[in-house]
Amino acid sequence: MNDTANGSTLGNKTALRRELKRRRRTLSLYQQKQAATNLCQRLKQLPEIRRAKRISLYLPVNGEIDPTRLLPWLRQRKVSIYLPVLRPFSVNRLWFVAYREATPMVKNRFGIAEPCPRFAADKRNRLPAWALDTLIVPLVGFDKQANRMGMGGGFYDRSLAFMRQPGPTPTLIGVAHACQQVDALPIEPWDIPLDVVASDTMIVRPIKTG
Repeated sequence: MNDTANGSTLGNKTALRRELKRRRRTLSLYQQKQAATNLCQRLKQLPEIRRAKRISLYLPVNGEIDPTRLLPWLRQRKVSIYLPVLRPFSVNRLWFVAYREATPMVKNRFGIAEPCPRFAADKRNRLPAWALDTLIVPLVGFDKQANRMGMGGGFYDRSLAFMRQPGPTPTLIGVAHACQQVDALPIEPWDIPLDVVASDTMIVRPIKTG
């Protein structure tokens, strides 16, 4: 499953994104569940997860690997959990809103469950991204340098653009199925780099230079 994309495909991000999304959708329900279990076992070992007190994760759709098996473990450890929510009156930006067992949920325009607008609009239920310890973000693809391909909307890149400036920043952990790995991904100037990628079979960290 861990076959790589060729050069011509890498030159066409749309085609590559389509192919990687197809790969994850072809996984059986059993494979999806097993991958989620293996992923969460790996995530629990990461120091960036173990020391975090405020974590954002996501609710999976369309074959995305499922990080929600972490929820009981995180709640047992008294970790505050947040979800990305489409920010109203803003172009492709996110809020990070508290996710508790009693949080009222609705589906957004992409069919993804998120805290309802009234709950999300209450500032007491939100946290600025810089105040999070760790973000677990979904990937369409990743490579051996922990470069990331997202859905193409730029939601995370816009919402985390502050990370290019001095100041507090969260740890970014991308997660995906192992079949979503390719040899190399094109890097855009606006891409916010990941600190680590976790899949159901491996942990990938970027090689530090300088």
